[in-house]
Amino acid sequence: MASASPQQILRRLTVIVALQWMGATLGLPLLPLFLERRGGTPSVIGIIMAAFFAAGVVTQFALGHLTDRYGRRPILIGALGLYGVASMTYLLPVSAPWFALTRAVQGSAAGAIEVASLSAVAALFAEHERGRAVSKVLAAQLTGIALGPVIGVVASVRTLGWAFFVTGLVSLAAAAQTWRTPLGDRIASETPLPHLQWTPQVAGALVAACAAGLTVGVYEACWSLLMHAHHASTLQIRLSWTLFSIPWVLLSRAGGWLADHADRRNTAVLGLLNIAFFLALYPHIHNNVVLLFLGSLEAVGSSLSVPSISSLLTQGAEHRELGRRQGLYATANTASLAAAALVSGYLFTINEALPFSLMATISASLAVTAFIVWRNIEGRVRPRGRIAD
Repeated sequence: MASASPQQILRRLTVIVALQWMGATLGLPLLPLFLERRGGTPSVIGIIMAAFFAAGVVTQFALGHLTDRYGRRPILIGALGLYGVASMTYLLPVSAPWFALTRAVQGSAAGAIEVASLSAVAALFAEHERGRAVSKVLAAQLTGIALGPVIGVVASVRTLGWAFFVTGLVSLAAAAQTWRTPLGDRIASETPLPHLQWTPQVAGALVAACAAGLTVGVYEACWSLLMHAHHASTLQIRLSWTLFSIPWVLLSRAGGWLADHADRRNTAVLGLLNIAFFLALYPHIHNNVVLLFLGSLEAVGSSLSVPSISSLLTQGAEHRELGRRQGLYATANTASLAAAALVSGYLFTINEALPFSLMATISASLAVTAFIVWRNIEGRVRPRGRIAD
């Protein structure tokens, strides 16, 4: 395999991530309707959708361990291939409950993709460069998420199985690209892994992961319901997701720069508080055009803070510890997201503002807690050389 610089590898990795997320979201908006046509009741559909997150919670730390043990490249190739094959099963003429297995496999594979790709970035770049590198991967995710539903608009509920088949092909294409991409692995499988360090950086990042996951869980369960209650059109609901993604992509470079040049603790916590503020505000805004504008403003804080959180997570880590740290972070984030989504739907039936206000309060409290945990660590990282070439 020809050698490549970290920047060249990063460019390939962003293509891989963008392809995978574009394929993953290609048919996702219509999936509940597809499952309904296959005989799924609302409760069955809820279980199937939840299987994705449950599988991620159960497997992400173990996948991080495997990444540290055997390398990021084989795990990423395997996960992309597994996601692709699972996506193709939507063409099978089976009833809805069988697709719970498909979603579980997809959830495990998606977790492995996230853990392997982000730990690869941490391995390839020195600590003072990681913010900018991570921001490019996150921007690739958002680009894929924004493009997938737009491209998938040509699919109907009847043809959704073929849309997911295309998703499978896209994931397999990403796996083929990964096969040609070195990911900074320096793995000696016969050597015991170093112990996982429980540092303030890790502890604070896990608290921040829960703070962020709670807000996303509310949006997963209640955002479309809130806009519908405010008489938003289908176009406005679709646009709300797109207009959130665009500022994130455009400002990702700025977020990476802040992570590498400013105090990461301040940037991370201010971004989390910004998200909590807007989460509490949305139910009280009844003008849908204003909601679209506010969503873009919220994205500014998110895009600027997430690279700092990710950089703090890996700060001071051993090379073969990065996968487990990413696995812990992904587990905490996914578990809090699933918990928030699970209770928010019920809370919304009591009062449409209740899930937004409650989760915003808890998230803001967790953000302050993260800052307290981080208070004695170094917020700025000085250049000390590259970790892997």
